[in-house]
Amino acid sequence: MTTTLPPQPPAAQVTSTIGAPTPRRRSTPVMVTAGVLAAVAVPFLADAYTVSIASTGIVLAVLAMSTQLLTGVAGLPSLGQAAYLGVGAYTAALLTGAGITNGPLQLVTAAAAGAAAAAVTAPLLLRTRGVLFLMASFAVAELTRTIATQWATVTGGDDGLHTPPVTVWPGAPPLHGDGYTYLYLLGCFLILAAAVGLLLRSRLVLTLRAAADHETRLAALGHHVQRHLLGGFVVAGALAGAGGALLVAAHGYLSPGDLGLDMSAMALLAAAIGLGTMRGAVAGAALVVAVRDLLGTPTGGHATALLGLAFLLVAYQPAITARLTIWKRSRRS
Repeated sequence: MTTTLPPQPPAAQVTSTIGAPTPRRRSTPVMVTAGVLAAVAVPFLADAYTVSIASTGIVLAVLAMSTQLLTGVAGLPSLGQAAYLGVGAYTAALLTGAGITNGPLQLVTAAAAGAAAAAVTAPLLLRTRGVLFLMASFAVAELTRTIATQWATVTGGDDGLHTPPVTVWPGAPPLHGDGYTYLYLLGCFLILAAAVGLLLRSRLVLTLRAAADHETRLAALGHHVQRHLLGGFVVAGALAGAGGALLVAAHGYLSPGDLGLDMSAMALLAAAIGLGTMRGAVAGAALVVAVRDLLGTPTGGHATALLGLAFLLVAYQPAITARLTIWKRSRRS
């Protein structure tokens, strides 16, 4: 008995089919381009208050990417990235106090300060995992906020520090006006986002994802897990520090209140909404800021309650999805 096999496609056709981009991949550049164009149009279409809220959203988006690198990539849920945001912010504020108002220089210096602070605290934090890491990172953030409050001779204490507008290059006029400041922040954000996009294709991120999936097996294969986690932690600290420089440029004012639990919690919520992706974390940051600052008045001041409800829904999303799946299967049977 003979069996007739169906005709096989040529090898070239098989290769082209495997390498062909999926519809989702094809739509991603279009969505990113549309998002960038919409962001650029904000200062030309919105009022000053909305532009200032959008500037705050950019700062939170950078902090959310930093949190996502730890939480969504390395599997280390962090509630303390506001500590490195604060280190970078105070570094930028002190530079302006010394007469250095160049924004890009502040950005680079703040990122270096955030990375250094992360390198100092990483040996302590990376001894923990899971909930213990979450609480330890929160303790570091609270300690940083306390130092900023008590060290009034440098940080201004609860009175805070007022900073002049930044300049884009030496000799350029200061960026007066919410629209110009917003466009500067957006440009810095796009550069940071492009750098993060390159980072996601690096060997470091592949190792961090492997450590999140099965750290013991990765160590058994001969990889220095702690060293890779330290690298990811330092990069996340640098990103948060850069966000601190943008915070100072956006508001022209800095106080220990900007380093509170709500900042770290909103970044963690944005990262959780993002479901492990950087684009999702950025979208989550925009959603969180919109709910907090735009829906406060229409909801009678209950925007914080809405954010708390969103946090609970995100936390219980896997359990809710599993329940819905079981319910649908029972209905079909």
